[in-house]
Amino acid sequence: MTDSNSMREIYLDKLIVNIGIGQNENLFPNAKALLEKLTGHKAISTVSKKREPELKLRQGQIIGSMVTLRKDDAASMLKMALDANSNTLKKSAISNNSLNFGIREYIYISGVKYDPKIGMFGMNINASFTRKGKRVEKRRIKNSKADPKHSRISREEIIEYLKNNYKATVSE
Repeated sequence: MTDSNSMREIYLDKLIVNIGIGQNENLFPNAKALLEKLTGHKAISTVSKKREPELKLRQGQIIGSMVTLRKDDAASMLKMALDANSNTLKKSAISNNSLNFGIREYIYISGVKYDPKIGMFGMNINASFTRKGKRVEKRRIKNSKADPKHSRISREEIIEYLKNNYKATVSE
């Protein structure tokens, strides 16, 4: 951006790495171990919120594992995930304030080898972007509204951020 206003700069707020296992709860320990191995953080389970008979899911059933990363850990994991996708993204993967894409198999991440104990898993990467000053809306005491123009980060701004910081290319 050509703006010299530091409050207009965008940054990576958080990154969520998710592995879905579906109805097979026996895969949960492997998915959890893989996330902990990749990120170095403790993974938690995700459970179904309601009953879905067509998918053979019951309420409260474990259906995946996830990790939320922030700051430097989020930036390094996003770099690894983009490298696994050859630094290319579809334009449809980017929406206002966020980026969502998947990795087919974890072995595409550089430096990670196949582990027969874990098996083969793909994962979803969800990145959330924000600007300085967003805390004004989130804080508990004296919270206030920020200008909607300040809060919303457009697709073009995210594309520019990814090009400058991660050398990513975006295709139609």
